Amino acid sequence: MQKDTRVCFIGDSFVAGVGDPDHRGWAGRLASAVPGGPITSYNLGVRRQTTRDIEARWFVEAQARLPRGCDARVVFSCGVNDTTEEGGETRVERAESVSNLRSMTELAKRQGWQLWVVGPPPVFDELQNERTRMLDEDFAAMCEQQNIQYCSVFDDLRANELWMRQVAEGDGAHPGRGGYEVFTQLLTPTWLAWIEGSSATPAAGSGAQNLDGAADSV
Repeated sequence: MQKDTRVCFIGDSFVAGVGDPDHRGWAGRLASAVPGGPITSYNLGVRRQTTRDIEARWFVEAQARLPRGCDARVVFSCGVNDTTEEGGETRVERAESVSNLRSMTELAKRQGWQLWVVGPPPVFDELQNERTRMLDEDFAAMCEQQNIQYCSVFDDLRANELWMRQVAEGDGAHPGRGGYEVFTQLLTPTWLAWIEGSSATPAAGSGAQNLDGAADSV
């Protein structure tokens, strides 16, 4: 019998694939790359949401989609909106961003769900990119402490001409088809190893790591 694998991709507009004319983004491309049969994937990316916003909504949404007994998996990816500056201040301070992600991952682990965290990508604004780079490092350190798979994409995408060009040609934050394909290629080896790995044992009673608007519209 085929394993009932269900994956919730939870995060912001990069998870949602904003800017991709194929409406797949990296999450949709990863889901379709799994060999040996389909998985059930849920895209729960919401534009402009910070870790604070995501923490407030994610569990109810995931719990409804990950029934007990399935191979339940959660992918978190967020943080760019936290580093956006509004009124001279970032929308969410770095320490709170890390605390929010930690709260989400700890709750997911208590359900027995398999976890993977994908780091935030760069945008056109270099001042914001420096804040995002530091947040990426903090996220990576927190995930290492919790023994959670983390995949940083920031440096590779920042150095990728196609990603940065499409971000600049678009709304200042999101790439087009080619940029999301680059993003997907960076994630695919780790994704396949993770998705094909053994599933966690569900906890009792539960569900089973190549952009015209403002860069804050992520």
